[in-house]
Amino acid sequence: MIKELVISTFIVVLICVGNIFTENYTTQSVENTSKSLEELRSELIKDESEIDFKIAKEKIDQIHEKWDLKYEKLAYYIEHDELEKVETELTGLRGYIQKEESSEALPSIDRSIFILEHIKNKTQLNLKNIF
Repeated sequence: MIKELVISTFIVVLICVGNIFTENYTTQSVENTSKSLEELRSELIKDESEIDFKIAKEKIDQIHEKWDLKYEKLAYYIEHDELEKVETELTGLRGYIQKEESSEALPSIDRSIFILEHIKNKTQLNLKNIF
């Protein structure tokens, strides 16, 4: 009886520790990506004549590269559909910036940030997500 209790306790502790690590990584990834997207937004909000699309292209390339690295790790424990939504929005955003269409890029940034926040909220351990 004691052996089963020890094993069960070990498994519960292992699950809790794993959840803490994955939740922290998810939160950090979402916040870093959202921050980078906000910086890109501030570049695209300027008047059309003041927007430096070369800088915007560099920023979206950096965001996409960082997201690809995070995607690999997040895919272990987050639904692929959710991650693919972010990937789709970032790819569309890259296309809008390459075409220099800031008016189309801004809603794409908003959708990307919304999806990222949704992923973060969905993976948090709270009563709403349990029941």
